[in-house]
Amino acid sequence: MNARTRIKVCGMREVAEVAAVVEAGVDAIGMIFVEQSPRYVEPERARDIVASLPPFVDAVGVFLDQDVATVNEIVRSCGLTMVQLHGEESPAYCAEINCRVIKVFRVRPTLSTEDLAPYAGVVSGFLFDTFHEKIAGGTGDTFDWHLLEKLSPPRPIILAGGLTPENVGEAIRQAHPFAVDLNSGVEISPGRKDLVKVRAAIAQVAAADGAYRQG
Repeated sequence: MNARTRIKVCGMREVAEVAAVVEAGVDAIGMIFVEQSPRYVEPERARDIVASLPPFVDAVGVFLDQDVATVNEIVRSCGLTMVQLHGEESPAYCAEINCRVIKVFRVRPTLSTEDLAPYAGVVSGFLFDTFHEKIAGGTGDTFDWHLLEKLSPPRPIILAGGLTPENVGEAIRQAHPFAVDLNSGVEISPGRKDLVKVRAAIAQVAAADGAYRQG
C-alpha cells in the first residue's frame, strides 16, 4: 500500500497557474508537446514553467509518436524530469529516452499483463487512460476501473481518464493507483485549470487515502 497517492495535474500552460497548483499540493505537473492538442505548450514557455518549479516537483512532458531526437532535445532544453508517451512507442523507443518514462495504455477489455511486460525494464510506470478511437488523451471520459483488476503491472500504475473531484476518491478506492493524473476534470477550458476544482480533487485524494489506511 502507498503511504499516499501522488497527484499530477496535466495540460499546464501558464507559470502563474502552475505556481498555484503546486502550492495546493500536487507532486508533478504535465505539459503537452503535441502540436495538435489544444493544451499544446511551446518549448520556450515550458522552460519558464520548469524554471519556476520548487524542488521535488516533477516536470513531465507529454509526447505522441514523435521522433526520439526531438523528444530528447525538448527533455534537455526544458529540463524535464520525466516523459509520458501516449502513442505506439515500442520498448526500444522508450529505452532511448534520456529521462524516466511513463508509458500510456488506453484501456480496452483485451488489455493484458502480457502487453505491459516488454516495457517493464525500460519504463518507470504505466498510465492507464480511457480508450477513444480518435483522441489519445484528455477525453474527459472515465473507463471501467475494474478492468485493471485482471492486470499485474510490473511497474507502478497511474490512473487517468475523466477524473474529477466527484469521482477521484472512488477511483482510488477501486484501483489503488500509485498516482492519479488530473486534466480535463479540473479545467475551466483546455489548458486553463480551475483552482477550486484542483483543491477539491486534492482533498478527495487525501480522504480516500485516509479511508484506505483505516480500512
